[in-house]
Parts: sequence; structure tokens; C-alpha cells
Amino acid sequence: MPSRQKIIAFATMCLGMFIALIDIQIVSASLKDIGGGLSAGQDETVWVQTSYLIAEIIIIPLSGWLARVMSTHWLFCISATGFTLMSLLCGWAWDIQSMIAFRALQGFFGGSMIPLVFTTAFAFYQGKQRVIAAATIGGIASLAPTLGPTVGGWITDNFSWHWLFFINLLPGLYIAIAVPVLVRIDKPDFRLLKSADYLSILLLAVSLGCLEYTLEEGPRWGWFDDATIMLTGCIAALSGLFFILRTLYHPQPVMDLYALKDRTFALGCFFSFMAGLGIFATIYMTPLFLGTVRGFSALDIGLTIFSTGVFQILSIPIYSWLANRVDLRWLLMTGMAGFALSMYFFTPITHDWGADQLLLPQALRGIAQQFAIAPAVTLTLGSIPPQRMKLASGLFNLMRNLGGAIGIALCGTIINNRTNMHYNRLADHLTASDPAVSNLLNAGAQRMLSQGFSAEHAQSISLHSLSIMVLNEARTMAFSDAFYLLLVGFLITVVLVPLMKKP
Repeated sequence: MPSRQKIIAFATMCLGMFIALIDIQIVSASLKDIGGGLSAGQDETVWVQTSYLIAEIIIIPLSGWLARVMSTHWLFCISATGFTLMSLLCGWAWDIQSMIAFRALQGFFGGSMIPLVFTTAFAFYQGKQRVIAAATIGGIASLAPTLGPTVGGWITDNFSWHWLFFINLLPGLYIAIAVPVLVRIDKPDFRLLKSADYLSILLLAVSLGCLEYTLEEGPRWGWFDDATIMLTGCIAALSGLFFILRTLYHPQPVMDLYALKDRTFALGCFFSFMAGLGIFATIYMTPLFLGTVRGFSALDIGLTIFSTGVFQILSIPIYSWLANRVDLRWLLMTGMAGFALSMYFFTPITHDWGADQLLLPQALRGIAQQFAIAPAVTLTLGSIPPQRMKLASGLFNLMRNLGGAIGIALCGTIINNRTNMHYNRLADHLTASDPAVSNLLNAGAQRMLSQGFSAEHAQSISLHSLSIMVLNEARTMAFSDAFYLLLVGFLITVVLVPLMKKP
């Protein structure tokens, strides 16, 4: 293929990857608006995001096998077409049940586009060009979810939540038409359908689907105190175990687990897992803090966290220049250390933090994202022979999404549990004999009395205000605890980077 055609083809596939990834988080800041528009409660509305994640995490590891059967360009074309159609139906959804169904199908079609971009980049480019391609992919993989809440909040505030989905129509149609014309790197092999391990596909789908449900709903329902969470957790573990055992001995596996015998690939999958954990956990916690503690609107939340994306974009040319001159392991170590430093600057968070205070830690995280994911892509997939690339790429991308799912569940659990603990500890120190507490309650009661409330109601409202103040402080301390745990995890990751083989 001519160089110009390669660039256009690669850019087109990157666009498909971008819209598939940004749609993970584009609804996160607008769930209340979607729920209101569809007359749905909070417990139902959260499935607008969860259904997409479950479907995406199931299809990603299967995309390598599907690409061998259908060819890369036709699978990408079908995926883009399905994604575009489901986006249209999501915007036309008439109730919450139809929205959840269309979002699941949207995630199913969108998820299969993501790993194909990785394999295409390694098929198109070699040497220094491959490093630049990996930098581009790494930037998109971390930038798209980061921009999701910002873009979603702006669209909802200026138009309506329906346009969160309609915005995909034009790029989706272009991708569906352009990719079959531009991309020619392999041919379909329908003979694989005869020898396919369909039982492994079923086991993998059941395991990942139940795992994602368990991780998403576990923090809300007290984990294994809930019978449904216990059941889905056990099904996920048993199905996953049977899938691994069967895949290791099947002559035509749907996932290349033997690639994990390569130390560099195994470590790269772990680093992909940690990068996903850092990206998605902080994308989850920062808007949650700004919404619950600060009371920011969807647009204000998006604008506040926008700085992460800005600094990541600014770091892309710096990384691209260094990547061809410095050992990629040093750049990967820099990225993981940057994540740790960012978490360190998040830990002193207080209840009055806003855009100004969040600027430094978010800037560090934006730079760290670029320096962590891009070299991990090059080092990990570059160690795999081309004939095994498709199956290995699905596993590598799965680890990033699993890291994100586990990171969100872990941080959600920490915030819930530590909030209760900090609230009880703070409440134990707030007694009527404390002059500061007494003065605060009296001032609040006097303010209510001046507004015409009775003495009894004034005292009750004053106590309630104090309780909310203590709860906000307890929540803030819990967020700090979660960031501290992430800091420890990334410090451990930094130590492991030198174990990768020199590229």
C-alpha cells in the first residue's frame, strides 16, 4: 500500500477506536438527564453505562478470532455499521429497557473495533514509524475515556442527551464505507468456523459478563452479602477456570494464553491492567467527588477534568521524539512513576477543591497516561510474532478494560466503607460540650429562627446541616484513602518495569 493510503486507512480506524472508547464515559456525566428523559430511577439508569461495558469486555478478546474468520477490514466495517445503527437507536430509545438493550449492542459492535487498530498498526508500520503509530494509539486509548465526561456534559448542557448518540452517525458511516476500500492486510478464512471452539466462546462470554456485573454492582449491594452478587461471582470464577483449562489444550483456541509464557508480554499485560486501573478509577472518582461533595453540574465537572486531556495531547509530540531516542522501558517507568506522583498530589484533597487545586495532579496524570500506555503497546505487542498478533492483541486490550472495571469497583468499595468509618470517627468527637460545635449549632439555629422557623425546627435543621458537613468531610477523607491505595499500586508497578526484556 502507498504511504498516503496507509496514513488515511490508519487514521480512519483510529477514528473508529476513538468513538468506541469515548462512548464508554460520554454518558457518565449525563445519567441524571437520561434517566429523567426516560422516566427511570437511578438503579435502572446506571445500566446505560454498565450494559455497554459488559458487552464491550466480552467481545474484545474474541475480536482476534473474528478477524481471522472475517478479515480485519470486513469485521471493522460490520462493527462500524452496527455501532452506527445502535447509536441511532439509542438516541431514539423510548424507555429505559430499550436504551439498555441498544447500549449493550452498541458496546458489542464498538468493542470489536478497538483491538483491530493495534494489529493494523503493527501490520502497516515498522521501526520508527511503528513507535509513532503506537504513540497515537496509546494517546487515543487513554484520551478518549478522559474526554468522555467533558464532551458528554457539554453536549447535554447545550443540546440534549439524545445528541450523545447522534454525534456518532456521520463518523460511523464514513468508517463503514472507507475501511473496506482502504484496508487490505488479510483475507477471510471461513474454514475456521468448522473447527472453532464454541464452548470456549460461551464460557468466556459467561465469565466476563458475570465478572463485569459483579464488579459494577458489588459496591452498591455490599458484595457477597447479596445473593445475586454471590451467584454471579461464583459463575464468573468457575466459567473462567473451565475456559482457561479448555483453551490451553484446544488445537484452535479463541485466545492465545500461551503468549503469557513470554515474560515481556505477561508484564505488558499487567502494565496495561494497571494503566486501565489508573485511568478509569480516577475518571470515576474525580467526577464523583465534584458531584457529591462540591455539587458541580455535568458541564462544570467536564470543564474541571478537561485539563487531563489537554496535557496528554501536549505530551504526545514529546513522547514521540523521545521514543526513538530513549529505551522504551525508561519511558514506561516514567509513565508509571508519573501516575504514582499524580496520586500523591491527589491525596491531600479537601472538601473545597475545585479546578485550580485539581490542575496539577490532573496535568501529571495526563502526561503519565501517554508515557505509560504508548510504550506498553510497543514493548508488549512488539514481542509477539505477527501470526499470533490478533489473538494476543485481544488479550492485551482485555487487561486494560479489566483493570478499569476492577479499579472502579475497588475505589467504589473503599469510598463507601471508609466514608462510614470516617463519619463515625468524626461524629464521636462532635459533642455538645465542645464549644466549637455548640457555637456552630447555635449560629445555625439563630439563622433559621430569623427566617421564621420554630425553635424545634431550627434546632433540627441546624443538626441536619452539621451532619451533612461531617458527611462531606468523611467522603473527602475516603477519596484520599482511595488515591493513596492507587499510589501504592503504581509504586509497585514502577519496580517491575526493568524486568521487561530490552527492546
